[in-house]
Amino acid sequence: MTTSSALPEQAGRTCHNVVNPFHSTHYFAPELAAEMARAGIENRSAAYFACRAAAMGAVGPGTITATFYNFKHDLIAEHVPDVWTVTTPQAVLDARLRAVDATLRRLLGPETVESPEMAEAAHLALRAVEGCTRQARPLYAAHADQPVPSAPHLAYWHAATLLREHRGDGHLLALLDAGLDGLEALVTHTASGRGMSYKGVMATRGWTEEDWTAAQERLRARGLLDAEGELTEAGVQLRKDLERTTDRLDRAPYEHLGADGVARLTELATGFTTAAMNAGAFPAALFGK
Repeated sequence: MTTSSALPEQAGRTCHNVVNPFHSTHYFAPELAAEMARAGIENRSAAYFACRAAAMGAVGPGTITATFYNFKHDLIAEHVPDVWTVTTPQAVLDARLRAVDATLRRLLGPETVESPEMAEAAHLALRAVEGCTRQARPLYAAHADQPVPSAPHLAYWHAATLLREHRGDGHLLALLDAGLDGLEALVTHTASGRGMSYKGVMATRGWTEEDWTAAQERLRARGLLDAEGELTEAGVQLRKDLERTTDRLDRAPYEHLGADGVARLTELATGFTTAAMNAGAFPAALFGK
């Protein structure tokens, strides 16, 4: 599948931006809430922490804070490790996959789920994953140890998960290098208009209004945020630099797939993600300014 043609500079990011939402659809789905409730986890935050961390085993709150990065540790500690007293990581992984199956079938319909295009997307995405590396990428490495599901739509979701976590692990290295803590990263991303809305952050990440204000003040002291809470020129440049660094750290899987394969995967992923979004996969209030 590799090709001799050069990979365009932002081709990997463009591909990621349409593959990643396919992975994320289940986080907002009633099917996940139902499956987690059957496993004994009814709190939404606890369910998220459990299903995303389960591949790492019955880890404690410190590990989740470190690998998720932008959640307040106090919120995580409310639910972990208690969540592992009511269920096991393997039970959570099994329930998560059932929820993903049901969610994708509802959002996309059986014809799309079972289409040749879905099988092609799974093949391409798994091929890209062959270029990923485990070193210093804990969430990717943990999920890479999980078996690839046999059904094409679940295999594609699994590959999307791996590509998401591989890029995400690299992005955290970029944030550390830029000197941004978890909340400062959220504040600048929200100010860019590309991240979660303030309402979304407050509803899901455990931070308080006082925490947010203090983070804004720290960013103003660095010249990254203005009085109105918008990014300064230096702040805009910082966000651009973060994405460039992340692109560089995440280039390997897309170089492995090759320019033609990346272009085709981007095309297929755009179609699937657009269909899922049009079916109401994501609550609009949680995103954008």
